[in-house]
Amino acid sequence: MIIDAHQHFWQYHPVKDAWITDDMKVIQEDFLPHHLLPVLQENGVDGCVAVQADQSETETGFLLDLAAQHAFIKGVVGWVDLRADNLSDKLAHYSQYGKLKGFRHIVQGEPDPAFILRKDFCEGIRALAAHNFTYDILVYPVQLPAVAAFVQQFPDQRLVIDHMAKPYFKTRDISAWETHMRAIAQQPNVYCKLSGLVTEADWQKWEPAHFEPFLDVVLDAFGPERLMFGSDWPVCKVAASYTQVKAIITDYISRLSATERAGIMGGNAVRFYSL
Repeated sequence: MIIDAHQHFWQYHPVKDAWITDDMKVIQEDFLPHHLLPVLQENGVDGCVAVQADQSETETGFLLDLAAQHAFIKGVVGWVDLRADNLSDKLAHYSQYGKLKGFRHIVQGEPDPAFILRKDFCEGIRALAAHNFTYDILVYPVQLPAVAAFVQQFPDQRLVIDHMAKPYFKTRDISAWETHMRAIAQQPNVYCKLSGLVTEADWQKWEPAHFEPFLDVVLDAFGPERLMFGSDWPVCKVAASYTQVKAIITDYISRLSATERAGIMGGNAVRFYSL
C-alpha cells in the first residue's frame, strides 16, 4: 500500500490563507478531495494523511468531515491549542474520531526559536499519550537545537519531523542542519517525512541531485524504517507536479530493498499513524 503521509486541503480565503503569497498564485484556489483523488490514482497512491494548514479547531473539524466522506483519506493531523487549560477535555472529545491520528502546531511561525520547549506547550505534548495521538514537528533549521532538546523529553511519544525540517537546499548549507538532525534521530521514537523538498528549493531550477546529500543524511540517521513519503500537495505545485515530487523519492530509494522501499512509501506511515 502506498500512502502519501503529508498533504493538505483548503477552501482558499486570502485573509485566512495569507501565507499563500502572490508568488504562489498557482495555489490561490480551492483544493479538495475531488481534486486530489484522480492525482493519487494516476500516481498509484492508495491513500493519504491530511495535515492541518490553519491553526484552528475549525480546521480540524473541516478535515475530519472530509475524511468521513472519503475513504482514501486514511488519517488526519489536526490542530488543537496544546496550551489550553481545558486541553484534557478537548483531547477526550477528539479521541472519538478514529481517523484523527494526531496534531501539529506551526512552530516554524513562532518568533521564539525555543517555543517548542515552553513549559505549557510541553505539558500539552505530554497529554497526547493518554489518547495515543501523534505529534508532527514543523520547524525551520534554526529551531532544530530546541527540537533536539525537546525530543529527549518525550521518549515514548510518537514524533515526526515534517519536511526534513526544511533544509537550505538553495545554498546547499548542510553542516549545522546535519548535526542537529543526527542528534534528533538518536531518539528511536522520532520519524522524518521526505516531503516539502521542492518548496524549499529554487522553484524554477531545482534538480533531483540537489536533494541527494540531504536525503543521504536522513536515510543514514533515521534508517529506512523511520522515513515516510509525503507529497506536500498542493503546496508542491508552486515548483513541481505530484508525479515529479513522487519520482524524486522513488528514484532516490530505488537502491534499497523492496521491503525498505515499501516501508518508506507507505508501511511506515501506516505504522506511525496507526492507519
